[in-house]
Amino acid sequence: MNTYFITETEQRRRKRAVLVMTVLSVLIILSVIISMNTGFIRLAPLDVFKTLLGSGTAKQELILFDFRLPRIVISILIGAGFAVSGCIIQGLSRNPLSDPGLLGINAGAGLAVILFISFYPTTEKGSIFLMPFLALIGASFTALLIFVLSYKRHRGLLPTRMILVGIAVAAGISAAMQLLILRLTPEKYQFFAVWMAGSIWGTNWKYVLALLPWLIVIFPIVQYKSKALNALNLGDQLAVGLGAQVNKERALLLAAAVGLAGSCVAVGGGIGFVGLIAPHLARRLVGPQHQVLLPASAFVGALLVIVADTLARWAFQPNEIPTGIVVAVIGAPYFLYLLSRSK
Repeated sequence: MNTYFITETEQRRRKRAVLVMTVLSVLIILSVIISMNTGFIRLAPLDVFKTLLGSGTAKQELILFDFRLPRIVISILIGAGFAVSGCIIQGLSRNPLSDPGLLGINAGAGLAVILFISFYPTTEKGSIFLMPFLALIGASFTALLIFVLSYKRHRGLLPTRMILVGIAVAAGISAAMQLLILRLTPEKYQFFAVWMAGSIWGTNWKYVLALLPWLIVIFPIVQYKSKALNALNLGDQLAVGLGAQVNKERALLLAAAVGLAGSCVAVGGGIGFVGLIAPHLARRLVGPQHQVLLPASAFVGALLVIVADTLARWAFQPNEIPTGIVVAVIGAPYFLYLLSRSK
């Protein structure tokens, strides 16, 4: 009877997960269609369809293939990357209020990028592909520092201490970034200000090629380690009892989270709250099992960023606001809501 009950429960969870993924996929497709039709120069749905089939004018092909589609793809990739990174960090810290931005990982990646901008011409060929590697170094150093300061030998990783340490480290890095900003030229300062606000404006297919390999490599590894993440989410003692190699699995998953966050920050800038909101919403939709929570978080994060970017282009036409600001407008109230309900 118990086996039958467990089987029935598992089947219901799987059906619910499939339904949720299907609905999210449809919403993402609809958002992509709306986004392709949104902008200062409006393209009618029929014109978009003709252009996709190769029957559009040269102007329509330029707008769609060189400006809007790369931006849409980047929005989806960044949203998915930040969301999965946040999901991993929440699982490792056992705290639903954790995310790469709050823990200072994004700030560490940003510090590496501003150092790069300070000493390297951002317009030179190849700089786009160097930025994810440098952001990864900055994010990795920050994550290692936070981990060392948050870990107690006989008590393991302390979730509350981890958040407090992350906030303190992020504040220190932000102060260092402000000092570095003072030596930037006006051109580089404008580039950095737009980048730090989380703007996807000006992205092209080079940005897609710079980010996509990171996600292609890391996503399958994280999904393969989803059961280990389930065990670590129960605490170190229970994880050891279940046969998990705690230190090895934690190091690998933390490295994956840092890689995702660092590469996304390098391309999309300071887009915050995605790693916090998306996993939390996904957890409510599909439950806490990371086998389905990780892909659901990726879908929710992709949907959140592409909707925010579409609103950023539409709300104040002909001008536009950074996507990160729209995400913050959505995410800040939700974060306060989560904070008010946390014990």
